[in-house]
Amino acid sequence: MIEIRIHGRGGQGGVTLAKIIATTRFLKGDSVQAFGIYAAERSGAPLQAFCRYDDQTITNRNLIYEPDHVIVLDPTLVPLGITSGLKPGGWILINTPESPEHFGDQFTGYRLATIDATSIAIANNLGTKTVPIVNTALAGAVAHMLGFTMTSVEKALEHLGFVGDNLTAAHQAYQQVNMNAACDPEAITVEHPVIPKTFTPGFLEGGGAQMPRIITGQWAKEQPDRQQMVPPCNHVCPAGNDVQGFLAAMARNEVDAALRTLLQSSPFPSICGRVCPAPCMDSCNRIHLDGAVNVRDIERSIGDLGHAEIKPIANRDERIAIIGSGPAGLTAAYHLGRLGYQVTLLEGGDELGGLLRTGIPSYRLPREVLDAEIERILLLGIEVKTGHRVSRQGLVRLANEFDAVLIATGLQEVRSLQLGLDDTDAVVQGIDFLDQVNRGEVRVDNEDVIIVGGGNTALDAARSALRLGANSVRVVYRRTRAEMPAISEEVDQAIEEDIAIDYLTMPVSMKPLGENGRHVLTCRRMELGEPDESGRRRPVEVSGSDFDIECSRMILALGQSQDMSVFPEGTEVRENGELIGLLEKPVYAIGDLATNDGTVAAAIGCGRRSALHIHALFTGEQLLSAQHDDGDVVRQDAMRMHLFEKQARDEGMAITAEDRFQSFTEVHQGLSGEPSHEAQRCLSCGVCNECDRCVTYCPEGVLTRVGHEFIFDYAYCKGCGVCASECPRNVIFMSRL
Repeated sequence: MIEIRIHGRGGQGGVTLAKIIATTRFLKGDSVQAFGIYAAERSGAPLQAFCRYDDQTITNRNLIYEPDHVIVLDPTLVPLGITSGLKPGGWILINTPESPEHFGDQFTGYRLATIDATSIAIANNLGTKTVPIVNTALAGAVAHMLGFTMTSVEKALEHLGFVGDNLTAAHQAYQQVNMNAACDPEAITVEHPVIPKTFTPGFLEGGGAQMPRIITGQWAKEQPDRQQMVPPCNHVCPAGNDVQGFLAAMARNEVDAALRTLLQSSPFPSICGRVCPAPCMDSCNRIHLDGAVNVRDIERSIGDLGHAEIKPIANRDERIAIIGSGPAGLTAAYHLGRLGYQVTLLEGGDELGGLLRTGIPSYRLPREVLDAEIERILLLGIEVKTGHRVSRQGLVRLANEFDAVLIATGLQEVRSLQLGLDDTDAVVQGIDFLDQVNRGEVRVDNEDVIIVGGGNTALDAARSALRLGANSVRVVYRRTRAEMPAISEEVDQAIEEDIAIDYLTMPVSMKPLGENGRHVLTCRRMELGEPDESGRRRPVEVSGSDFDIECSRMILALGQSQDMSVFPEGTEVRENGELIGLLEKPVYAIGDLATNDGTVAAAIGCGRRSALHIHALFTGEQLLSAQHDDGDVVRQDAMRMHLFEKQARDEGMAITAEDRFQSFTEVHQGLSGEPSHEAQRCLSCGVCNECDRCVTYCPEGVLTRVGHEFIFDYAYCKGCGVCASECPRNVIFMSRL
């Protein structure tokens, strides 16, 4: 992308010059921008205009602080910081009769060009002798300087209605421009990219004084102020991720910085980028414009592509035991390890990962991805003991041996149905089936399989059965698609794979059908009634609606509940779902065992909070940020959605349904384009991203940006509210005085 900043005075045509340059590139097929700081366009007053062009779509709306080239319409502006932020080796074009060599000592490290555009404009009767309009002449000089053809300039001028003397002026300048391309870019010291505010000499207060100004702030009834609100994606993320933060880093194509932001809260960006239900996307304000930002796939890209070194920040003496190595236990180990605690991880199985390893098929979560993110945790010095199951007595011993014990055994108690064949081989629990799938211990060749349930376990079991040779796979669910807790994309992909889903259907009984291993499942139709405690409409049986389905086996995926049997008598579980305590002993339940949320992201969030609670208990240091209420969250109705351009969402890639059968190859392949492009769709709701609309549209020029700071000059602010109305993200608001 090429960025050009134009310095001139009101009435000389600087903004129009930016439009001419932009039109020249637009007619060549480039994406272009041309705009000025309109508040300063008073005759004779210094102003800046800006032009960008690129062969890719331009999404940046800021003023130009680090231009590739600078054009100066009035040579008296040369001393006023025109090279602020100018990139080494860039062109400086000055409207002056002097040669480039005249300015050589002032601008070491830049290429210089000069053109007497004023004389050309006067000779062609453009403007007046006192205020000649030099834009078309300078357009010709710019074309020669930047290697545009004169034909392209002619077409742009004709497109904008500049003919006759304007075309003549452009041709003359194209031929007469003087250029000196010799420069030493390494000799330049780039100034801080802040455009200075300048004034013409005042006619009342003597030469060199500022223009006289009337203090108008006392006229105001309101004044603008700034706030930072909470983006809805941040507010609903169960893992506690700074979603807006890592998207902003990724939008700048700073993948390592984005990863560092994610690792502040979660050790599993690659995993969550594959299996998270992504409530952030459901709450994304961009839904109301052109579709939610594909946060899940961006997080996946960050986890897969980014690099970050994680080390303990201290070396502490306290020893902490964690029972269970699912997402909650591993997350707690990660954060405690980073804080420098001595952590021992106890796992009953042969490998770490818990539900991540045993309950999610590899076509959704490849094992190498899981292993890599677990390895990052273990590099913090975590001690691991696999094949180590803990009884009540063992828990008491651990409580005496360690300074704290965290229990993260998840949801172990499965829910069942009284169908008559529950304890036979005809009926298997979904989590057991998926464990067998991941171990390679089960086949269902030529079977007709029925899965009962509507969550991710049900869909995972159904799609796994299809890959293991099933003749047909059918899901029965007692509510509708709208109430299914499974990830929507997983449901779509199951349907693509010809898995049938019977909604509003509830199993009633199951009986053998002869001696050929076949069974008949009797089901009943349902209808939706009033909402239950979950907020979903309660399914109600429809009398006389029973029907039969033949099957070879049935897989139950009805959810699980906490198994509290490991705790001795007297354990108290707190109702707020954060932690439970065993009398006065430092024993706590975390993850699904404490909250029953049932998602990987929620377990990650609980594991992090538990680790930070333990840290606060030992040190008194509070690292948990304050919880925000709904009033702090910026919603779509508070945004200026009309100020954003529509941009198609990157839906990501997936292998075809035909290629999925009998293969556990990962189905979803991530984003189809650059992750930074999709991240740039983020609206940065409630958070300033320095778009500069407030500065550009302030009619009095009383708002300035210095670096990353925005400063209101309230002595001259009339409280018109233009800055607030032009702020797309509800960062600027008006308060009554």
